[in-house]
Amino acid sequence: MARLLYDLCGIDEDLRFSPYCWRVKYALAHKGLEAETRPWHFTDKEAIAFSGQDKVPVLVDGDVTVSDSYEIFRHLDRAYPDKPLLGDGAAEARARFFKFYAERSLAPGMMRSIIMDLHNAIHPRDRDYFRETREKRFGRSLEEFHAPNKGLSMLDQALEPLRGRLDEADFIDGDTPAGADYLLFGNFMWARCVSCADLVSNADPVYSWIERMLDLYGGLGRNALRIVDIEGAYE
Repeated sequence: MARLLYDLCGIDEDLRFSPYCWRVKYALAHKGLEAETRPWHFTDKEAIAFSGQDKVPVLVDGDVTVSDSYEIFRHLDRAYPDKPLLGDGAAEARARFFKFYAERSLAPGMMRSIIMDLHNAIHPRDRDYFRETREKRFGRSLEEFHAPNKGLSMLDQALEPLRGRLDEADFIDGDTPAGADYLLFGNFMWARCVSCADLVSNADPVYSWIERMLDLYGGLGRNALRIVDIEGAYE
């Protein structure tokens, strides 16, 4: 069965930085499923209009099209029940907590820290769109929103619950990773791909978890192209 994942790209087609797409790539690897990834830009709305919305990730799995990273997790668990990502009932409810924790607690501090790096990593044809939509969302210019010291302080506080969990287990989901790990790690891959900012101290248990996550599935995360790998792009 052919699978196709529309995956956000930046100034290089191989620079893939969407946290939500990274969630899905780890979920597919967890299931042992292969998928072709197709580079997509913010302004390529027509390319995914068939999905009924205008954002990635979009997964085409045979005759089924699914958008939204969490809904893709649910689809993968229904279609391929081996190696569950989310589980059922209370387990899925717990996973949803981690989805919101990633999006509402971790992402804001990261965004304040790396927003200008992110802007520079975006393809030039997408930058006006990115600036217009984000400045409308933030209520200020990107330059005014960019506040690394404040962002790092916000992130440090937000990481406290994660530190507690990682002091007692190698992964959020226990001895081996699953949906909760991927839901959070997408944010760290987002930051890693577009910025060289040190968001977490190497003495932090979160840092050790990041290292373990980077090495999963043959170095899926570690081998990903970063902005620092593109000559002249990060100066």
